[in-house]
Amino acid sequence: MPDTESKAPVPGSERAPLPGARVVGAADPNERIEVTVLVRPRPSSAAPPSIEDLGARLPRERQPLSREEYEAAQGADPADLTQIEEFAHEHGLDVVEVSAARRSVVLSGTVAALSTAFGVELARYDHPGGTYRGRVGDVKVPAALAPIVQAVLGLDDRPQASPHFRRLAAQPQAQDISYLPPQVAQLYNFPAGTDGSGQAVAIVELGGGYRTAELKSYFTQLGMAAPKVVAISVDGGHNRPGADPNADGEVMLDIEVAGAVAPHARFVVYFAPNTDRGFLDAITKAVHDTRYRPSVISISWGGAESAWTPQALQAFNQAFQAAATMGVTVCCASGDDGSADRVTDGLAHVDFPASSPYALACGGTNLQGSGGTITQEVVWNGAPTGGATGGGISATFALPSWQSASNIPPSVNPGHAAGRGLPDVAGDADPVTGYSILVDGQHAVFGGTSAVAPLWAGLLARINQHLGKPVGYLNPLLYQRLGAAGALRDITVGNNGAYQAGPGWDACTGFGSPDGTKLLQALGG
Repeated sequence: MPDTESKAPVPGSERAPLPGARVVGAADPNERIEVTVLVRPRPSSAAPPSIEDLGARLPRERQPLSREEYEAAQGADPADLTQIEEFAHEHGLDVVEVSAARRSVVLSGTVAALSTAFGVELARYDHPGGTYRGRVGDVKVPAALAPIVQAVLGLDDRPQASPHFRRLAAQPQAQDISYLPPQVAQLYNFPAGTDGSGQAVAIVELGGGYRTAELKSYFTQLGMAAPKVVAISVDGGHNRPGADPNADGEVMLDIEVAGAVAPHARFVVYFAPNTDRGFLDAITKAVHDTRYRPSVISISWGGAESAWTPQALQAFNQAFQAAATMGVTVCCASGDDGSADRVTDGLAHVDFPASSPYALACGGTNLQGSGGTITQEVVWNGAPTGGATGGGISATFALPSWQSASNIPPSVNPGHAAGRGLPDVAGDADPVTGYSILVDGQHAVFGGTSAVAPLWAGLLARINQHLGKPVGYLNPLLYQRLGAAGALRDITVGNNGAYQAGPGWDACTGFGSPDGTKLLQALGG
């Protein structure tokens, strides 16, 4: 029977095929898939606290919401969730999970049933990277649900993000340097007497896995016990070492760097499929996790803003805003492909989710040191073949109020629009001054801004431990007070393509790399 109910498009849900993709046939109508439906915050809730005002205060002056308080104040209205469940039953769909805190309902059904329910035609596409189930145009919902539904993710399962690491070539050059993560922590003067005790650090992964025995071997070589690591499955993602050696490199880099610099923290790794739905669901699982309650989230995956739908950009940004409200810092790699960010249109692009104003965007440097002292640090740019730190001006997010006094330049693109500038901070990322890690039984040297996000996450876990309160949303404080407090090492030499480093904030390394002890002092420690 044809579906004749009046439908309205979900704003920002329109999709186009991936570049170079072609339709090879219809999607299997009997395949069972899941989608996540995101709904609005409860309409009757009081206005959320001013996050920018909260972020501009020292940690001891802040009162972030608990996860339970957030759900009560900013979660979904139960009546809205009930309407989505009724819609599902009317279309023969199963309700898999309902979360008021995450404002989400997970629905399951056949491709045929979900296509009818959401007014889409799903097809199979071939593209240079493989195959995916995709759609074009908008997702549609009944007109009565249009004010409620903010996003529908999962109908299209194209790969959404890439890991942001660079592996040093098998034949290193004489001038190459590599560090163990504790050596990098020493160069950056991480605060003495801290080790992350009592803190949980969330790590989001979109593939790959770790082997516990291999982690034990690596940390034994460092002369320390392996940290406590827990794997969480999201949307059918699992800890699967060996299935994707490339993704294994990301997972092991993240755990080994963060674990080596904050060895007594607990690391909770959320494994999800590499789709916009999987990525978002892993983030919201971490943000709203009432069991492990992470105070820091490390994300080393991303893609150019232009590759995302507006509904996904909004959903991720809202998830990070929720994290800020609850005192959770989200550290995101800013990308490894310079100011172009893998896009070949000749324009500058920034990486998302690092470009969210609620993320701490982490750029990259080339770090050289001797005897525990930095001798030189410049922008990471190994052009033309070795990658470069991401950074620039967002085409999606407006210039935040807390960046207004930091001389954020306009975009270099035609029109020279103003926007959120990134990165905010930086750290060692050049593979020729990279990190010695162990992955799939092999010792290797890795760089990339993928290493900087877990490095900062580990540092912030140590600072949270010392302060006894989470640093939380760091950006307003960073721009209004910390940038001028000598807590970061200003990087003034180098470029990432379109943008040049210089005194103060720049679109290559932000305010620079950390002096961990001075940062702790500036935060009230």
